[in-house]
Amino acid sequence: MRDILRITIGLTISCLIAALIMGSVFTVTDKAKKHNERMDIQNTMLGLLGYSGSHRAPSDLALLPVYRYIIDDKGTKYLGYMVPVKKAGKEAYELLLIDLGGKLKRKYDLDITPETAGEMSERDAVIRKVLEPPALFTYADTFIVAVRGNKRLAYLIPGEFPGFKTFIRVMLALDPSFTIKGLDILEQEEDPGLGGEIIHAYFKNQFIDKTYKRIKSLEVVKKPLPEEYRRYLEREKWKKGMFTEKQLESIRNKYKDSDIYALTGATISSRSVTTGIKTMVKKFAYRTRRLDQVIAQQHIPVSF
Repeated sequence: MRDILRITIGLTISCLIAALIMGSVFTVTDKAKKHNERMDIQNTMLGLLGYSGSHRAPSDLALLPVYRYIIDDKGTKYLGYMVPVKKAGKEAYELLLIDLGGKLKRKYDLDITPETAGEMSERDAVIRKVLEPPALFTYADTFIVAVRGNKRLAYLIPGEFPGFKTFIRVMLALDPSFTIKGLDILEQEEDPGLGGEIIHAYFKNQFIDKTYKRIKSLEVVKKPLPEEYRRYLEREKWKKGMFTEKQLESIRNKYKDSDIYALTGATISSRSVTTGIKTMVKKFAYRTRRLDQVIAQQHIPVSF
């Protein structure tokens, strides 16, 4: 009996030690995984802005997240924007409640730092403190404003939409007038050699330089991609000096207003991306203009 008790206690202690070790390892690896994911996303955003290892981002470039929520206050719906603001020389956040007509209902100071705002649990906690029960809130999405000095350089918008097989996740860069500056495909499961070609420069770079007006009427055409245009779209892989600046400008002007050339044998995937990008840009432009109107009218000291 004494031996059984000793064995039981020993096994219990061993299990507790093993659980502690596994928990510690998970905590460390989970933090490392999240850090790596954040770095990957940041590098993607910098790449869409034209920065890389050989062309470093300037030290005064800031990437400022804006978090959007849907808020239900006794059956009335509001858009809630967590916006970065400057107060007393410090970076902080305010929550703006905007009704569906585009008017500010109220605003709240949030007790959260820009560093901790990246964690959803931290944001949820501070929003819960300022909203009066029984108001409910649901996270909608995030966009990032790239700022240098007091000038907006671009908006960076993560998005997801249906593809031919599953969902396609993207990161889109728009300039302040909502012209597309860049597109990256973050995740997709389209057919290899067919729809999977959406990740390649000769497809995704067709969206670059499309203006907001042109995006609204953008279509997919089942025509062969012109060879000169393909070389232009893939110019990053060619030797430096293959194109003169004059040639690049000529080709850009020739095709910047063209529709999207479908991938061979993958028209559905091509249309999925095109429709998804059009929807993202149109919704974002509409919401951002309304948000900017509120910011201007209420003299909110946003950091962007």
